[in-house]
Amino acid sequence: MSTPATEWTFSSQHGFFSHDDDPESWDFRATTRPNLGILNRSYDTDQDFDPQGQKTQWQRFEHWVREMNKIDPSHRQYKIFYAIRHGQGIHNVKESEVGREEWDRHWSKLSGDGTLVWEDAELTPVGEQQAKDIATFFATSDVPAPECIFSSPLRRCLHTTELAYAGRLSTTKPVIKEKLRERLGVHTCDKRSTKSWIADAHPIFAFESGFPEHDELWKPDVRETLEEHIPRVKELLDDIFRSAKDATVISLTAHSGALMTLFRATGWKRIPVAAGAVYPLLILAERDS
Repeated sequence: MSTPATEWTFSSQHGFFSHDDDPESWDFRATTRPNLGILNRSYDTDQDFDPQGQKTQWQRFEHWVREMNKIDPSHRQYKIFYAIRHGQGIHNVKESEVGREEWDRHWSKLSGDGTLVWEDAELTPVGEQQAKDIATFFATSDVPAPECIFSSPLRRCLHTTELAYAGRLSTTKPVIKEKLRERLGVHTCDKRSTKSWIADAHPIFAFESGFPEHDELWKPDVRETLEEHIPRVKELLDDIFRSAKDATVISLTAHSGALMTLFRATGWKRIPVAAGAVYPLLILAERDS
């Protein structure tokens, strides 16, 4: 799955969501905020778009983003991202049981413990409910529906996407992106199933071009570093900004580490995200002539 060098530089924008104030601490977990925490503010497009003040905050924000994208689309583009962390997985339960240090040292390298199986970990019943809660949130809030839905190919993300967007996937076909995966290697929970298995178990998804049958990225003895993960996320963003250039609102279903790397790759704080949470980001992509 070769990818050309990234064309764009990416930066997460401040001043639009209350998540600006999130602490960069492992004692904190970002959760889904009402209306995704969009700030009550004005935009320079309000006078023409909403002279009577009848539009919602999200309508005015989305309109402003679309208008900004008309100015110089070859060199500056904005996209609103819903960064979704999958619901609780079986591996999360085992890690909580044994502790992070023991999980990293021993258990993460196994496929299971004789009772639980966490290779390409599935959702727990709690995780399924968390994903259903995302669906309830979207059905009862003011936020716009995503125009493109992308998911990691790991089972817990596919299942989360199906439950979170139940009822919408008949009109917006989700696409599996290999580069949305968690940090690669050693941990069996991050080893993916075959393309054939995914196609049979989750037929509503489309595969990105060139998606291989077998997992060619995960290695049992080498763990991807953060420095190696960041270029993969930048390649993912570059692909999205090129292939979905007409879309303004994008949904990504991914993993704790993958979202943390997304934040690092776009200059955001390293904010831990709770399982089953939706985290909004406005990302600006820029490139030179």
